[in-house]
Amino acid sequence: MTLSIVIPAYNEAHRITDTLKKIIEYFRKTKIEYEIIVINDGSIDNTKIKLQQIKEKYSGNVRITIINNDKNKGKGFAVKQGIMVSNGEYIYFTDADLSTPIEEIEKFLKYIKEYDIVIGSRAVKNSKILLHQPFYRELAGKLFNKFLKLILGLPYNDTQCGAKLFKSDVAKFVFSKTTIYGFSFDVEVLFIAKKYRYKILELPVVWSHCKDSKINLLVDGFRMLCDVIKIKMNDLKYEI
Repeated sequence: MTLSIVIPAYNEAHRITDTLKKIIEYFRKTKIEYEIIVINDGSIDNTKIKLQQIKEKYSGNVRITIINNDKNKGKGFAVKQGIMVSNGEYIYFTDADLSTPIEEIEKFLKYIKEYDIVIGSRAVKNSKILLHQPFYRELAGKLFNKFLKLILGLPYNDTQCGAKLFKSDVAKFVFSKTTIYGFSFDVEVLFIAKKYRYKILELPVVWSHCKDSKINLLVDGFRMLCDVIKIKMNDLKYEI
């Protein structure tokens, strides 16, 4: 088994070193051949410097690829970049804050041969939330999910959890068709995957809210609603 770990990063200088160390330390205990791909999406802090430092530190022991975008192009764009240059048989996307601990990947790997995509979920039985979001964010998430079911017919309880595992060929096919580059890119990915009848498993995970989340509930929330409408319209127009 070969695994690619894709991590989008925007202004993550304060934690990206610890995140990568946790991932590297975890995989040292396994027999999995892996690579790490970090997309620095136009950060204006010291993320680029921190990434170069850790790449140099582990040079020769760990394969780390760093993509530096000149400007911020969106989380969805960054993840797509990482997916398209990956070399692994399987591709795991995770957030830079590791809200879903890297150890949870063991659950995903158990099912990926049977399914095409395994997605982490905070909203199914046996999921474990160690630190909840503020109540208004949780409420907004639940309303957004109902909106997705109504407009797009997506059956999943949590599309936005930042932990997803793909078979490589599936990921590259699906992401080649994506047009949404903001925070709702996950929705389009799952919509396209469902449309092409890929097998998707929604898996309970351990998860903790990150207090310095970059999502602005009002501004980004509105954009995400607009993106959902765009996904539906694109499907009607172009049959994505």
